Amino acid sequence: MQVLVFAMVTLYLALVVLSVAFFALARQVGVLFERISPMGALVTEAGPRIGDRSTQFPLTSLTGGEVTVGNPSTRSTLIFFLSPTCPVCKKLLSALRSVRANESAWLDVVLASDGEAPKHSRFIENEKLQSFPYVLSTELGMTYRVARLPFAVLLDSGGIIRSKGLINNREQLESLFNAHELNVASIQSFLQAPNELSKNS
Repeated sequence: MQVLVFAMVTLYLALVVLSVAFFALARQVGVLFERISPMGALVTEAGPRIGDRSTQFPLTSLTGGEVTVGNPSTRSTLIFFLSPTCPVCKKLLSALRSVRANESAWLDVVLASDGEAPKHSRFIENEKLQSFPYVLSTELGMTYRVARLPFAVLLDSGGIIRSKGLINNREQLESLFNAHELNVASIQSFLQAPNELSKNS
């Protein structure tokens, strides 16, 4: 009988310890998630600034037709810089398809890169990108100071740069549109604004 009571007490204490450990671990996971959660596209200081008018680039698309990047029109343009050898770029292609479909009323999506046309033509065929304008221009990448991929630039209908940055996931891609809607340079600057105000008050 005493052995049974001792076993029950031991199990009860073990259950209490495990419950405390579980809640402590859950709290730490929540803190960690807040620290590493997407903060929006990483905006770089290089290249034209947000609010600047883009240089116009008349280009020929590998999928047919002519594309003038930065040309004022009735629609906004998302320029997505990618490479056939960039694994993150490939993972984001489904997100780009979704963005193009959901935002088709006001947005055009242009894929941009540089290098040899045959390699990109194979990439277009393998990834079924024929419905996207796909341009090759070293000058375009140099103008926007694209040093790492994937990189995206959002232009409004007037050819004004509204947001830009390095993109590693769907949330960061969508943050470009959020920044545009909030009329801020980036989601980071929007989130930091209250902290700056509190420091100065």
